[in-house]
Amino acid sequence: MQELFLEPYKELPGDGPLSWQDRALCLQTDPEAFFPEKGGSTRDPKKVCLNCEVRSECLGYALENGERFGVWGGLSERERQRLKPPKPVKHRTAKKAGSIAVEAENSTADNEDMSQEA
Repeated sequence: MQELFLEPYKELPGDGPLSWQDRALCLQTDPEAFFPEKGGSTRDPKKVCLNCEVRSECLGYALENGERFGVWGGLSERERQRLKPPKPVKHRTAKKAGSIAVEAENSTADNEDMSQEA
């Protein structure tokens, strides 16, 4: 009996949500250039990205998927981080806010008492 081996599904060029990657200019260059060592220059990979037709798709992918390393869509890790909205500020709970207000009120009363004594 002959065994049938099936290859795992592979996305074909031009097929699927990541098909833009097939047209990326970085495929024609050294991939390590897009992941420089910490403090290394990102100038050369950014030059490649400037002429790439899928730059916006690449940047969008990196932002949506939280890519933390490398040059994506012409931006470094630090530059992409600046595009993210700031994290929400945690507000004090009513209990904490109330106790701070009481402390401030007591402090003001103490200061008034001292000024009256003088």
